[in-house]
Amino acid sequence: MAETQRDEAHVSMDEDEQKSVALDRILDAWDDALGDGCEPELIATAAIFAALSDMVDAYGETAVAEMAETLPERIRSGEFSMRQGQTH
Repeated sequence: MAETQRDEAHVSMDEDEQKSVALDRILDAWDDALGDGCEPELIATAAIFAALSDMVDAYGETAVAEMAETLPERIRSGEFSMRQGQTH
């Protein structure tokens, strides 16, 4: 897709649509990596590294560190559990 077409597509999607498209693309890449023989735990580590690196570039180390401090409670409350009944 040409750069201008990408820019136009980006503008036409609201934030929820962008999140949905982004998640779909990431899950597709995840499935591709699994199909290539990568272990899920290693894919997860790479994905977290990529996400945190981009966030640090966008918001800075302090802001990302502060956000990361909230992760334990958010994880325990089930915010990241994608399967029913996975919260503990």
